[in-house]
Amino acid sequence: MSDLRDLYQEVILDHSRRPRNFRKIEDARATVGYNPLCGDRLTLYVQVEDGVVRDAGFQGVGCAISTASASMMTEAVKGKSVAEAEQLFEQFHRMVTAPPDEVLDTEELEKLQVFSGVREFPARVKCASLAWHTAHAALNGVEETSTE
Repeated sequence: MSDLRDLYQEVILDHSRRPRNFRKIEDARATVGYNPLCGDRLTLYVQVEDGVVRDAGFQGVGCAISTASASMMTEAVKGKSVAEAEQLFEQFHRMVTAPPDEVLDTEELEKLQVFSGVREFPARVKCASLAWHTAHAALNGVEETSTE
């Protein structure tokens, strides 16, 4: 289990240091997400055409977990229908908020499973879920969201 945890930490650090899709997208829906507890703030840009997320990007400042989560979330939702992206949000949220001793089937989350250990650290759950709450808001037409 230690090797798996080390791998998960490496993936998170990689996405934190070299976030994917860290860019503004012109002519995209922009939604601001903010975590007042730690100061993480991001603007998420999504382009939705014909009910499909065609592109996603983000800009902002945050801790390693917050940045990595935003990076991986933008990769995960591109090409998905809005309904599929919403389902990913629900699965991700369930994974990071479940009690640490609860056995979960996270196979469908694929690479996003790297965040499963966050549920052992309640103070970090909001860091991991900020981008996801922001995506949920963006896909539902909300311009600003907060994870208080």
